[in-house]
Amino acid sequence: MDLKLEVIGVPVSDVDTAKAFYTEQVGFHLDHDIEPGNGMRVVQMTPPGSACSVVIGEGMPLGEPGTLRGPQLVVEDIDAVRAELAGRGVPISEVQQLGPEGAPGSRFAFFNDPDGNGWSVQELKRNT
Repeated sequence: MDLKLEVIGVPVSDVDTAKAFYTEQVGFHLDHDIEPGNGMRVVQMTPPGSACSVVIGEGMPLGEPGTLRGPQLVVEDIDAVRAELAGRGVPISEVQQLGPEGAPGSRFAFFNDPDGNGWSVQELKRNT
């Protein structure tokens, strides 16, 4: 049995502000922005190279804006990604060592979207 996590809902207060943040600043690809009716708006975006997307919108039970914690973007070179995000105006922390020096997956940086939803960026070098 396959259980593939492919979409995560992110609760936001202003869809247009969040859409601009995730696409223009963080660099997510806009998959679609649709209004299927009944006051619903669905905006789906995918991080580059990811099989999992995020969805924001109106008229969906996504929770209170700013309450999401824990989504983690995994990258090969956290220093380069952090510099790029900071250069695009993303309020990202400095890189932090959260485990033994040199341990795989122990370097992180953190940022919040305009509503305060918390994201982690983890460096994990994969053997190719």
